[in-house]
Amino acid sequence: MSDLRMGGELSMRQRMAGLLPGMDTPIVPKNSIAGRALVAVVAIMTFLASLTVGAVMLVRAAANDWQSDISREITIQVRPEAGQNFEEQVERAIEIARDLPGVGEVRPYSAEESARLLEPWLGSGAALQDLPVPRIIVVRLAPNTTADLPQLRKLLSERVAGASLDDHRAWMDRMRAMANTTIWGGIGVLLLMIAATMLSVAFATRGAMAANRPIVEVLHFIGATDGFIASEFQRHFLVLGLEGGLIGGAGAVMVFMLTALAGKWGVGLPGGEQLAMLFGTFVLRFEGYVAIVGFAILIAVVTGLTSRHTVNQTLRTVE
Repeated sequence: MSDLRMGGELSMRQRMAGLLPGMDTPIVPKNSIAGRALVAVVAIMTFLASLTVGAVMLVRAAANDWQSDISREITIQVRPEAGQNFEEQVERAIEIARDLPGVGEVRPYSAEESARLLEPWLGSGAALQDLPVPRIIVVRLAPNTTADLPQLRKLLSERVAGASLDDHRAWMDRMRAMANTTIWGGIGVLLLMIAATMLSVAFATRGAMAANRPIVEVLHFIGATDGFIASEFQRHFLVLGLEGGLIGGAGAVMVFMLTALAGKWGVGLPGGEQLAMLFGTFVLRFEGYVAIVGFAILIAVVTGLTSRHTVNQTLRTVE
């Protein structure tokens, strides 16, 4: 009798298990309140993370542009020296710079231009003609070439009294350090966002399993494998994650597009010009938008994998 009961039970399990792949009703309801709340959470996380991604890309692009411009430009400063003809020293420095291989352009500042550089500190009414104001010579290197800057520094020190060469290396090192700090800080924020999203998905998955625990136990009893149950939850939360990720990513893309338009409207205004000089044009390049879309898809994948892992861990307690 017991053998017949066990055989009937086993036969029923096999019949039910054979019907499982064709189920029309999902284990987890699609439009539940918890599901809508999770979509909102994922959308907010993706939006903030996408803003971080875009900001990091903007900082990286601006830093690269600054470093490219600064690396192609050096400055020669000639200070007045007692007993020396100042104008002759300036002309000699200009000739030495022009004769150096790899130099594309040499532009000496006039006495008036050099004096205007001091106006923010001394004022426009100061009598600068009586002060030993140094002369600035801007040297731009030719593209795709290298110049022997140590040789130029040596020639200036030997032939021009009061001359010094500044290759802006200190500024480049500071700028590189600031850009790297910003980039690593942005990466840290992204990791925190991903961790917060994983925790939210884990709690939502446990809540969905608790609400549907009788169904999960029945499916488990009649022969449904852990992989089948986990795949059902994974599919459900993958769709929710993709929906929230696309909403948040689309919102971030709109913000950057509006910012780019606002930057174009500010062209010609004093404030807009200063912001453009410091931070660039706020125009996110194509790879920035690709990164935002990729991050939205990554959030969806993380959501699905986190849900599957949580289900597998919870099913061990059901067995």
